Amino acid sequence: GHYISVDTSYEGEKAVLSSPELYSEEWSCIRLIYQIATTSEASPDPARLNLYLRQEGESFDRLLWSTKEPSDSWLIASLDLVNSTKKYKVVLEGEIGQDKSSSIAVFEIKITPGYCIECDFEENHLCGFVNRWNPNVNWFVGGGNIRNSQSILPRDHTLNSELGHYMYVDSVYVKHFQEVAQLISPKTTAPMSGCLSFYYQLKQESSIVFTVYLRDMSGFYEEIWKTDSVLSADWALAEVDFNAPYPMEVIFEVAFNSAKGGYVALDDISFSPVYCSNQTGTPFNPAEAGCNFEEDLCNFYQEHKDGPGWSRVKVKRNVYRAGDHTTGFGYYLLANTKFTSQPGYIGRLYGPTLPGNLQFCLRFYYALYGFFKMSGTLAVYIFEENHVVQEKIWSVLDSPKGVWTQAEISIKKPMPCKVVFVSWCKSFWDCGLVALDDVSLSLGSCQAADLALPNPGECTFEKDECVFTQKKRGRGSWHRRRGPTPTSYTGPKGDHTTGVGYYMYIEASDMVYGQRAYLVSRSLRGTSGKQCLTFFYHMYGAGTGLLSVYLKKEGDEEEIPLWRRTGEQSISWLRGLIEYESDRNYQIIFEAIRGVSMRSDTAIDDVLFQAGPCLEVEEIQFSSGYPDSLNEIEY
Repeated sequence: GHYISVDTSYEGEKAVLSSPELYSEEWSCIRLIYQIATTSEASPDPARLNLYLRQEGESFDRLLWSTKEPSDSWLIASLDLVNSTKKYKVVLEGEIGQDKSSSIAVFEIKITPGYCIECDFEENHLCGFVNRWNPNVNWFVGGGNIRNSQSILPRDHTLNSELGHYMYVDSVYVKHFQEVAQLISPKTTAPMSGCLSFYYQLKQESSIVFTVYLRDMSGFYEEIWKTDSVLSADWALAEVDFNAPYPMEVIFEVAFNSAKGGYVALDDISFSPVYCSNQTGTPFNPAEAGCNFEEDLCNFYQEHKDGPGWSRVKVKRNVYRAGDHTTGFGYYLLANTKFTSQPGYIGRLYGPTLPGNLQFCLRFYYALYGFFKMSGTLAVYIFEENHVVQEKIWSVLDSPKGVWTQAEISIKKPMPCKVVFVSWCKSFWDCGLVALDDVSLSLGSCQAADLALPNPGECTFEKDECVFTQKKRGRGSWHRRRGPTPTSYTGPKGDHTTGVGYYMYIEASDMVYGQRAYLVSRSLRGTSGKQCLTFFYHMYGAGTGLLSVYLKKEGDEEEIPLWRRTGEQSISWLRGLIEYESDRNYQIIFEAIRGVSMRSDTAIDDVLFQAGPCLEVEEIQFSSGYPDSLNEIEY
C-alpha cells in the first residue's frame, strides 16, 4: 500500500496537508494511522505531527491533537469531532524540527460518523482499542473462521455469522490467581455523556469477574459496571450511564481465578448521547459555580448570622487604587472594610453546592492591601453537605501587595460539598483589606487543564509572543517581562493573566519622546462577518504617551485605526474591546508611542481573538487621559 510522508529536504519549514471542505451535522470520528520514526536518541527540537480543525468563519485553526512520540510501528489516533453546522477542513501539519534523521508518515485518514469509543471490531485497526499486554491472559480478536480456541464462539454479534469478528479473552493460559486482561478504548477528546452499550457472552467454570471502568488522565479508576453472576450462553446486552466531561478511557477488564475459568467475549460497543435510565437530571454546569461579581453575587451567598463580611464594591479609574480584575472598572468583593474591622472578625462567602465524585479545578483572583502579616488572611474551606466536616484546602502565604494574583485548586470529594472563602482579621492593628474577583470552576483537574491544548486565538504571553512579532527590534521595541517594570511610578506591578506571569511592554527609559514600537500579528485568515478582539492594557505613569490598535488588510497600504488611548489611564489593567471585520487576510498592529517622560511604560496582556460580534461594547474607542475622579470606593 501507499503512505504519504513529509519531505525532509526543506529545513525548518512546516509541511501542510489540507482536506477538502467537509460537512457533518452528526458527531464524527477522525482516525489517523501514522508513524514518526527517528534514529537519534533524544532531540531538543523533535519532529512533531499536529492536526488542526479549520472552521468556516474562524481566523484561527483549532489544534485538536499533537504528538512527538517516535515509534517503530504504525500507531492510531482517534479524535472526536463534535457535531457542528459549520463547514470545516482538517489540516495536518508536519514539523521535522532539528532532527535530520526523523521522518513523519501518514498511512490512512478516515472520518466516519459516530463516536470514537464505538466499535464492531470488523476492521483491522480495531477502532484504536488496545490490549494491555500480559504474559498470560490477553484480549484477542475472534471470529472470521479462525478455529484456534477450545471455547470458540459460534457467531459474532455484528454480522451474526462465522465471518464476523469480536474480542475475547480466555482463561486457558492463566498461571496465577486473579490474573487480569484489560482492553482499553481510545481516549475521549470531547466532553460527552449518555448511554454506553455493548454485547457480551460469558461462559464460566469458576468465578470470572468482568468489570468496566472509566480512567481519567491522572490514573483514577471509577467502576461503572460489573457482571452479575448470571451465565449467558447467548449475546447479552449491557447498558451503562456514561459521563466523561474531561478526557477518559473506557477499560474492559476480566479477572480469572484459574485456568479452567472459561471465557468472556465482547462485541458492538456503541454510544448514544441520551442516558439509558430515564435520567431527567440536567448535567451539572460548572459555569453556574463561578462569578465575576459584575451584576450581583451570582450563586454565592453569606449567612445572616455572620454579618456582611464581604461587600460588592467598585473603584472609579484612578492612579492610586487598583480596580477589579474583570475589566479594571467593574465590581469585585472586598472583606474587612471600614465597617467590619473588628479584631478576630471573620467574613465567610459560601459558594453553590457542587456534586460529589467529579474532578474540579477552582480558580480565583485575590489581592491583599494593608496587612503586615499576610499569611492566613484569606483561606478556602470545603464544607461537606452535612456541615460537620470542614476542610481547609488553601490559604494565602505571601503575595505582592495590591496585585491581582491567581490561585488554582483541584478538588474531588465523594460527597456534594460547598466552597467557602474565609477572610480573617487577626488584630485591630493588622487588619487590612482582602479583595476577591473572577471565581471560576472547570471540570477536570488543574494539571489536566494546564496540559490542555491552547485556545485558538488566545495569547497570554506566558510562553512566547504567539502570533505576534516585532516590526523592528532595537530601541523602539516591545519586551516580554514578568514582575514590575524597572522605573518606579509607571508600568504594571504584575501581569493580568496570573499576577506572576508575563506581559508585553515598552521600556520608556530606552526610548525617546515620540518614538514608536510596533507589535504586529502574523497574517490572519479573513472571514465574512464580525470579529471581536479583547485585550488588557496598562497605562500608568505621568508621562504616558499613546497606545493604538490598527487593522491592516492584505493589499492595502493604509492601516485602519480601530482604537486609541492617550495619556495616563489607571493604575489597573483595563479591558479593551474592538469589533472589526475583514473579508481579506489581515494583520492586527499594536503601536505604542513613548510619552514626554520616562514614566511612560505602556503594557498589554491577554489578547483574545473571537469570531462573531463582541457581546459587550466599550463606550469610547478613542479617548484621552483619565477623568478627574477621586480615589474612592463605591459601595
